[in-house]
Amino acid sequence: MESTEKEQLREKIKSVIIDTEKDIVSLKELTKPIAPDNAIGRLSRMEAIGAKSINEAALNSARNKLAKLKYALANIDNPDFGTCMECGEPIPLRRIMVMPESSFCVECAE
Repeated sequence: MESTEKEQLREKIKSVIIDTEKDIVSLKELTKPIAPDNAIGRLSRMEAIGAKSINEAALNSARNKLAKLKYALANIDNPDFGTCMECGEPIPLRRIMVMPESSFCVECAE
């Protein structure tokens, strides 16, 4: 990977980290406990509980993605960066630009 490509990737990762951190803040707000005395009706309350569960899963996923992005940013200058952890082949730059947190090539990720 050339130095200009690494710099573009570094900026991309920083941008995605910022977006992911914003998503985490929003999701934390959506996963706050639902008060039992909230008079929204039984069905509406069940829907709110279901939505909360979905948002909790999204929050966990966003936290996981953030950790992987920070790891990628910290290791971008490592000679093994951009190498598939499964097969050892280089991960195509286009895949890394789309999913900078990815540690696997397309074939191994499937």
